[in-house]
Amino acid sequence: MNAPYLLPAMLALAVGTYALRWTGPALRHRLRLSARTIHLLDTGALILLAALVATSTMPTGSGELGLALPAGVGVGGLLAWRRAPLLLTVLAAATTTALLRLAGVH
Repeated sequence: MNAPYLLPAMLALAVGTYALRWTGPALRHRLRLSARTIHLLDTGALILLAALVATSTMPTGSGELGLALPAGVGVGGLLAWRRAPLLLTVLAAATTTALLRLAGVH
């Protein structure tokens, strides 16, 4: 790809992402949010996570929804609900999906 604006755009996005991530810890003690705002932010994060789970179980490309992917997402969701560590949750979900596909369940 030979686009003259690709590298500057990537750098701008990288700087913007870093700046956005830096503002949270930098403003933690300077910005006070109301209890309602904190509740709304927590609810928004939960809705975003639920939407991510829902879209990750939908078929991509082939249009066929097999059993392996929803089973892996289900295992990950169950472990997240039980408050397992994130790394364990992701590895268990990926392992479940991979083992089911290896066994011929798609």
